[in-house]
Amino acid sequence: MARKRRGGAAEPVTEQVDGGVAELVPDRDRPRGRTLVVNGAPQSHVDLDDPTFLDFEYQRRFGHVADLVAPPGKPVHAVHLGGGAFTLGRYIAATRPRSTQQIVELDARLVQLVRRELPLESGWRIRVRSGDAREGLRKIPDGWADLIVADVFGGRRTPAHLTSTEFAAEVRRALVPGGFYAANLADGPPLAHLRSQVATVRSVFPEVCLVADPAVLRGRRFGNAVLLASDRELPVAELTRRAAGDPHPGRLQHGQALLDFTGGARPVTDAGARPSPLPPEDVF
Repeated sequence: MARKRRGGAAEPVTEQVDGGVAELVPDRDRPRGRTLVVNGAPQSHVDLDDPTFLDFEYQRRFGHVADLVAPPGKPVHAVHLGGGAFTLGRYIAATRPRSTQQIVELDARLVQLVRRELPLESGWRIRVRSGDAREGLRKIPDGWADLIVADVFGGRRTPAHLTSTEFAAEVRRALVPGGFYAANLADGPPLAHLRSQVATVRSVFPEVCLVADPAVLRGRRFGNAVLLASDRELPVAELTRRAAGDPHPGRLQHGQALLDFTGGARPVTDAGARPSPLPPEDVF
């Protein structure tokens, strides 16, 4: 667990990991809350006393998706590409007991740090593997996952090989019919990456929607957007309601509005894939 200062207050834990310098910063408002920061960029937040608490905006969007992928409380099979502090895996384990989950995280030393300082509960069915996200996805049997979540950033950018139609097709292969694919996308003006990612996923999945802060969707600032895709009708009305009620309200784009947002962007293939853009220095 996190070290204690004199008087009982927790102090940050800092370690060198494969991807740079990782720090677990105590939450002043939650005694066992920690924020994972890698190379100065906040990655995720965990409260060991309440794994259902989702602090970051994009993690709350993922939580809504996890709530809506199946009837409340029903166990699911979930795959997490990108581990961070295992925040969403903890959330699903707490809200959907007996769920079976796999987490694929490239940074093996980060996995060791999180396991040591923010341990998973022994009864949770969560397997954590170190390795490349796409390689890990290939090991998932056909039609195994109810939910696949992509939240992968290396050097603050999503790697190019996780942005293509071929990658999206691999995601669909591993999903059960009616399963959900959710991805954390980061972009800023002129939103070329975000638009191309919508076009890419729409070329593989018949149903797609996008949730983000309105300022991000208008191209006014750099930020995160959560893309949701499936081969069945999406719970657009309920997701819209939940996103609008978040502390930082989100707007949902779907149907013609999403087509208009995409603006003729073309799908990306492996041959032309590029990593997501670097965030501006002042974002963090």
